[in-house]
Amino acid sequence: MLRAIPARVALARTALARDDAVADAWRALWISRLLVWAAGVAAVLAFGLSGREGDFDPAGLTAPFGGMGDDLVAPFARWDSVWYLAIVQGGYGDGAREAFFPLYPLAVKVVGAPVGSALVAGALVSLAGLAAALVLLHRLVALDHPRAVARNAVLVTALFPMAFFFSAVYSESLYLALSVGAVYAARLDRWAWAGALGALAASTRSAGVLLLVPLAMVYLWGVHRPSLRPRRVGPDALWLGLVPLGLAAYCGFLALDGLDPLAPFDAQDAWYRSFAGPFVGVWDGAVAAVQGVRQLGSGAREPVFFTAAGGDPFVVARHNIELFGWLVLAVPAVVGVLRRLPAAYGAYVLAALALPLSYPVGPQPLMSLPRFLAVLFPLAIWLALWMTGRAWRERAALAACAGGLVVYTGLFATWHWVA
Repeated sequence: MLRAIPARVALARTALARDDAVADAWRALWISRLLVWAAGVAAVLAFGLSGREGDFDPAGLTAPFGGMGDDLVAPFARWDSVWYLAIVQGGYGDGAREAFFPLYPLAVKVVGAPVGSALVAGALVSLAGLAAALVLLHRLVALDHPRAVARNAVLVTALFPMAFFFSAVYSESLYLALSVGAVYAARLDRWAWAGALGALAASTRSAGVLLLVPLAMVYLWGVHRPSLRPRRVGPDALWLGLVPLGLAAYCGFLALDGLDPLAPFDAQDAWYRSFAGPFVGVWDGAVAAVQGVRQLGSGAREPVFFTAAGGDPFVVARHNIELFGWLVLAVPAVVGVLRRLPAAYGAYVLAALALPLSYPVGPQPLMSLPRFLAVLFPLAIWLALWMTGRAWRERAALAACAGGLVVYTGLFATWHWVA
């Protein structure tokens, strides 16, 4: 069981580990980003594009340079990047864009002004977010564990098969940096920082408001398992009230702009997400996987054994099977977090997963699940604990992550749907 660390001791240990955190984070950053860039560009040059770019990016927002220039930035802008770039250029107002929270596109717009390219600015913002996230994650892990565990935690985060999103024009890396930073600040009893970073996270992604769960648990019980006697609540607890204000600020901004302040919630309908019941998406995902096996086993595209979705039924079937496979892989990791990490970390993982698993996508119930897993940093901490000290586990885990990252980056860069 973890022992609570007094704030002054934590600060001292953090000061000693500061250089180690930067060095290990920098190593993970450049290795992983070089791998992402090389895999993406090589895939485009070797296989070309899937042909779906015309349907999902008719304005060419992800291909603004032409020729080799577009090939070089291919790993950084695909799929939802189109929505973020459209928001940077034209703002909100079409009903579907409101599902994408504003802090990331705002940062891209600010950086893009001197840079002259929203796409390049988006990649720079994402890279900066990833760098900050890795350093903060290292320091957070170092509060409780040796450097080897912290180093492996940043490595598996940077090399996770879906980690190409961390340098793409997506909000993942910014959200990861803010969420880790909020919990790290809470561990150091810096509640103003914890609340402010939590508020920024809540204005980056809809799940950001759920950071209130681990922050409140750290405040009341520290890193111990919850007991019947939480600490006495003081005035500094008021800082936690900033977290939901991040979501409220977005709604208020929409209202001031003459738009529906509830649009971020209503926009989920445009993406076929609806409430099915707590964690019902697990069952729906299992059913979709079984139906996908039936579809592939039949050898025919007609009849379709599941809710019709866009695209080839065989492709949809494979996606549903793959997504359920990710869910199966996530189960032992979640159990490991609940058993070996602070209760606040486990509560955060459960709350964050409850959102997509309770609001499944109709045609593909587990859509985007691997991407959601990528930003749940307690999962990386558990994996680092599991692998550290056992050379064969370290080699196997890092090789599997890096191999998956190469494959998924290639698919993403060539306009094949990933997550």
